[in-house]
Amino acid sequence: MLTLLALLAAAATDPLAGTWRNAADSVRIRVERCRGAPGMCGTVIAASDRAKADAAAGGTDRLVGTPLFRGFERDEDGAWAGTVFVPDIGTEVEGTLHLEGRNTLVAEGCLFAGFGCKEQRWTRVAAK
Repeated sequence: MLTLLALLAAAATDPLAGTWRNAADSVRIRVERCRGAPGMCGTVIAASDRAKADAAAGGTDRLVGTPLFRGFERDEDGAWAGTVFVPDIGTEVEGTLHLEGRNTLVAEGCLFAGFGCKEQRWTRVAAK
């Protein structure tokens, strides 16, 4: 029981934990400890019709409920490394996450060996 409470407390205080929105507020994700796997995961909890259509065109039939950030673990320099799923093209890429301040999450991923890299900024959604 104490181990469970310690894990819950750690997840609650993790700086990545929370709800985040992309710049257009067309996708919202919840970042929390992965279930059944190590690290942090970010799962889509809301998406606009346009975002759902773009994902469907890339082969992702159900966007809400899809984990976009998978197995992110903190490395020695403080960045987080893991896998990013890109629903618009239906593929996974190696990626990194880092915080700029408390309320901006920067995600970056590259299609292949440093080529085709993209960055996306997410803004923390204030708890109600």
